[in-house]
Amino acid sequence: MRGGSQAKWVVAAVAVALAATACGSNGGGNSSNGGGSSDGAAVNPAGVFSYQSGEPQRPLQPANAMENQGGRIVKQLFQGLVDYDPATGALRNQVADKIETTDAKHFTVTLKSGWTFHDGTKVTAKSFVDSWNWSANTANNQINSDWFSDIVGYDAVHPEKGDPTAKEMSGLKVVDDTHFTIDLSSPVSYFTYKLGYSAFYPLPEGFFKDPAGYGEKPVGNGPYKFVSWEHNKAVTLAAFDQYAGTNKAKNGGVVFRNYTAGEAAYKDLMSDTLDVLDQVDSTDLPKYKDDLGKRAVDQPQGAIQNISFALYNAEWTSMDKDKAAKVRQGLSMAIDRDTITKTVLNGNRQPADAFVAPGVMGFKAGACGDACKFDPAKAKQLITENGGVPGGKISIQYNSDGGHKEWVDAVCNNIRQNTGVECLGDPKPDFKTSRDIVTKKQVKSMMRTGWVQDYPLNANFLRDVYGTGAAANDAGYSSPEFDKLAKDADAATTVEKTAELYQQAEAVLAKDMPAIPLWYYKTSSGYSNNVQNVKFDSFGNPVYTDVEVKKK
Repeated sequence: MRGGSQAKWVVAAVAVALAATACGSNGGGNSSNGGGSSDGAAVNPAGVFSYQSGEPQRPLQPANAMENQGGRIVKQLFQGLVDYDPATGALRNQVADKIETTDAKHFTVTLKSGWTFHDGTKVTAKSFVDSWNWSANTANNQINSDWFSDIVGYDAVHPEKGDPTAKEMSGLKVVDDTHFTIDLSSPVSYFTYKLGYSAFYPLPEGFFKDPAGYGEKPVGNGPYKFVSWEHNKAVTLAAFDQYAGTNKAKNGGVVFRNYTAGEAAYKDLMSDTLDVLDQVDSTDLPKYKDDLGKRAVDQPQGAIQNISFALYNAEWTSMDKDKAAKVRQGLSMAIDRDTITKTVLNGNRQPADAFVAPGVMGFKAGACGDACKFDPAKAKQLITENGGVPGGKISIQYNSDGGHKEWVDAVCNNIRQNTGVECLGDPKPDFKTSRDIVTKKQVKSMMRTGWVQDYPLNANFLRDVYGTGAAANDAGYSSPEFDKLAKDADAATTVEKTAELYQQAEAVLAKDMPAIPLWYYKTSSGYSNNVQNVKFDSFGNPVYTDVEVKKK
């Protein structure tokens, strides 16, 4: 095995930086800074609680859940080599005993013994290597397959054109049951941190015999095991008694209950028929703290709300590139973020002036420049002088079940009043319907594209969203300049240098404007009288395993 000093240093460097810039998720204290309050009630360790959710867009496979509705469930069913401490955001080992490297290019992974899948089979080095190879293979149509693109041999299993020429990436080698090696095409200073993402979870041997079946009835190795999936109604999980990780469930399970309207979820919370909210809808934001008292949650979150342009449409591709970018900058300048966040969103969002969320390593305030400053005169000038908006009007697609109508209408009103450009909301009935249109690249004009961190480093908000061909690149944006800067940043020798170099790539986005940053999310949530010790992490998720269900 290769020496481990560099790996330990890399992990420590990220952890220290994140502790210094954590998103305010301290996991405790009073309700105004993240919940976690307990009234000392007796606890039922077998009690099950409910959570506001929606229909997953895809089968529940680790590399196939990029969106929140499926992703949050997959993260409870599976566990990877590492994860992130919910209180600090720091990296911590789970299935991995250690991950060693001397050059951030060649890694040796040592697993802990004693981990099993929910079907009783052992979690081994092969469980990871087989999972990654299958997930990367273009034939298996996993939306997060590009997360493996750093590994040697990715091009053979996932060519840009044609069929795969191999079934395995040559950069992955099983040594024995508890050891495997990873070789990257070039150094990635933060690769260890990426390994906490769900695409890198292991899969049991039975999965490969029936991937579709396992996608409907997943078998993982996480703190919860699958019970049922009533499509468009609920997904039910139960605590896994044999779970070997550090975050063993303090409850008996969780029901992810589908809601098509945030107001309905809020009413159910108030009547104690729903236990934990995802987010308070905009209608109830002004009063939820008064309604819930100590059960209200208000804390920062590593997330941003954008609206992206469908740059793949002929209207944009036929325009002069520089003029089109100026028009998009103008549309951004027409939006009064400060007023919308204070009024429509009741002060529960922070106006965005960058493409990266605060609290994330590498965040640079003001990175968006003038394009994110409200300037209606300049907005109209840029749009008029550069040929106007293609077709003379725009629309913003959004999911109606997420409480977005009010702010979309406000943004459109700003654009219409300040530039004369016709702007309309384009609502879709639910999250899955909207995301299906987005991923098929069938959006008419613009689309809501919120992003929650997968790992708290600016690379995740930049390369993983705007890199050419990236799974989350909903706009269809492609810039050789941006891609080169991202590649140079990845190859830096330290995580700090990587974050610094990614700021140069972010400056390209401010010039090209493939999306309009609107505001940074906060976790505005709450919980019922049935539960206690409800804490949220910097990803905006409750720490499911810590929730305690009160005895009745």
